[in-house]
Amino acid sequence: MSAPGIPGLDAFIAAGPWPQRTGLRALLAIARRPRGAALLAHAAPWDQLARALLTVPHYDDPGVSRSLGFDVDAVIARGGELRRARRGP
Repeated sequence: MSAPGIPGLDAFIAAGPWPQRTGLRALLAIARRPRGAALLAHAAPWDQLARALLTVPHYDDPGVSRSLGFDVDAVIARGGELRRARRGP
């Protein structure tokens, strides 16, 4: 019910206690509808939370991450270099 097709967001919501899961699912259901989003615009903290939750799954997209300066492959390669350097003489 939370975000069909967005496994990262589903897993995030499923990890929380039941009252929060229910609340987040309801909030996202409201935020996805134009009239619901307009209603949330009058409650800034709830609007910000809903927008943030709906935006977070996009960061799992490598293209989006790279455009923001985070390249997963480069981070992994750098970590390997650091580990090899520590094992050196």
